[in-house]
Amino acid sequence: MAHLGLTALLVHDYDEAIAFYRDALGFALVEDTALGGGKRWVVVAPPGARESGLLLARAVGAGQEARVGDQTGGRVGWFLNTEDFARDHARMRAAGVVFEEPPRHEPYGTVAVFRDLYGNRWDLIQLDGSRERDAEGAEGAG
Repeated sequence: MAHLGLTALLVHDYDEAIAFYRDALGFALVEDTALGGGKRWVVVAPPGARESGLLLARAVGAGQEARVGDQTGGRVGWFLNTEDFARDHARMRAAGVVFEEPPRHEPYGTVAVFRDLYGNRWDLIQLDGSRERDAEGAEGAG
């Protein structure tokens, strides 16, 4: 079965993006390979991610530069799932991550919106147990 692999995320600078995702969000630097001409293949991923991650793509040209920080038109575009919301929320705040709101409890779990270093909007989310069971059941269906 197919799976979602990497998602490209436009950044202004490889090293500042690596530092943010590694130090503030706790991601691992999976790969950083020079491609020549100043281009690099940079992949970061949350700890334990086996098949997905972010390809940090340095913006080239005015069109791409204009999209850095607003790749989804202002909507939340990424969802960072956690098994311990309170722990990760506190750690991220201590690392300087800016949350737009206090944590809120929704029917599906606990969530708070934050912005990455460029202004992209993310959800930090801990799904409730029933939602996680539904997702596991869907993986085996079909």
